[in-house]
Amino acid sequence: MSAGYDTAARSTDKRVPYLTQGDWDAVAALFVDNLLQLMLITVLCPTVCGIPTDYVVKVILPGAAVSVLFGNLLYAWQARRLAVKTGRSDVTALPYGVALTTLIANVYLIMGPIYAATHDWKLAYHVGLFACFLRSILETGAAFFGGWLRRHTPRAALLSPLAGIALVYIAMGFVLEIFQQPTIALVPLFILLVGYTPGIRLPARIPAGLLAIVVGTGLAWGLRGVGFLHFEPPSPSPLSISLPHPVSVLNFVFSSTGLRYLSVILPVALVQMVESLQILESAEAAGDAYDTRTSLLTNGLGGVVAAFFGSCFPTNLYLGHPAWKQLGARSGYSVLNGAAVTLLCFCGGITWIVCVVPLQPAMAILMWVGLATTAQAFTEVPKGHAIAVVLGLLPLLAQWGLGILKSTAAAAGVPISNVIDRFGDDLAVRGLIGFSQGALISSMLLTAIMVHVIDRRFDKAAVWALIAAMLSALGLVHAFHIAHDGIESTFGWWAAPGFSLSYAAVALLLGSFHLYRRNLKTTCQP
Repeated sequence: MSAGYDTAARSTDKRVPYLTQGDWDAVAALFVDNLLQLMLITVLCPTVCGIPTDYVVKVILPGAAVSVLFGNLLYAWQARRLAVKTGRSDVTALPYGVALTTLIANVYLIMGPIYAATHDWKLAYHVGLFACFLRSILETGAAFFGGWLRRHTPRAALLSPLAGIALVYIAMGFVLEIFQQPTIALVPLFILLVGYTPGIRLPARIPAGLLAIVVGTGLAWGLRGVGFLHFEPPSPSPLSISLPHPVSVLNFVFSSTGLRYLSVILPVALVQMVESLQILESAEAAGDAYDTRTSLLTNGLGGVVAAFFGSCFPTNLYLGHPAWKQLGARSGYSVLNGAAVTLLCFCGGITWIVCVVPLQPAMAILMWVGLATTAQAFTEVPKGHAIAVVLGLLPLLAQWGLGILKSTAAAAGVPISNVIDRFGDDLAVRGLIGFSQGALISSMLLTAIMVHVIDRRFDKAAVWALIAAMLSALGLVHAFHIAHDGIESTFGWWAAPGFSLSYAAVALLLGSFHLYRRNLKTTCQP
């Protein structure tokens, strides 16, 4: 029986194509998606985190390429294995690459603030490595208990923090860049809005992202040629082979500098894990039922590989599996994408692309991703939970507002501690600061409490309020200290007593509502 089964499996394997026309159609779109993340790394690491461009090209990008290749090859193998097992030839590999949400969170919420406070890019870089490593370890572990987390956390509480990052740091952040250069970015934006609208297909099946970048690049250089637009492209790094090599990532695993950013790392890891589960559900709905544990293990191990080879940016499953399947993609597009990314990063070609392709047209794609991710938080939850999603957006908006305030004070050459009290009653700055500390976690907590209140499950709402009280006491949310040179997060027991006691009182109130409703039901029974 075993021999017969093996013979049948080999026969089925021969019928599964390694490369199809649909693979070529899909790899163009997936490669453009990965290319944007690599361009962002190349631009943001030097400008926001102070990391030298040469170090980005020779260490970070090759490390990112290894992790992308690792996952793409494993997901391609997984797809072929499923095709052989089911006897089908239409199985599509899961799309995969550098995670945009984690990239933005690492740059703007961890590495950027560290560099702004210390002007030590090596410290910022190593804490970024720690964040990448820890987030990936958490997702690897989540392969064994991810289902439990998902069952006990309201979907709105998981999607709202992700929507907050998408709205504030992706959509809003990049839309300002687009409207600063409308002549080269507005047309590409609407190409995307049309091309990514469900049911609309561009002529000749041209990928909307690729067309947007080509049109935007043509506009930029054409307008520059006639003197209407003035810009100087950055100088590219010389093309040279930069192979990945292991770096030290464990130095910060138990350090206070790394652990103080747990309030950012933990919720992003949880949200990304749940997003991966949702992508697996989407793939199963399209006909490809992948094993959850294997898929999440591959996802998490890809980020571990990234950290050990010098990349601060973990990888993740991408949305879009049904779209690639509709295009006719199978497993080959995953291999092609990994190979293209690896070749480009190993030879230092990303800086040449950044010199030719303006970032503004590419930002149109990222803005669309931000809009789609924000919209998902409203469309993928029950209609009655929408107000809870809105509540969860507010901590991220507060964090963004505080960032503007910090930038304004820095541009004026004045320590922010000197201007906080000058606002008086015009702006509750201390409330802005407290609301923004641990924004991702507080977003999740507030959303979960509100969801259970809406559903009249006051006992569960009280449990979440008690969790908020405990995390406030530990300093993971709302705790801060105004020092002479800036605002510092405070960690340790009883770090934010006012918030901790208030959340405990809320828990008591909600528990009382629960007991009142239960007693009322008992009294009203005949």
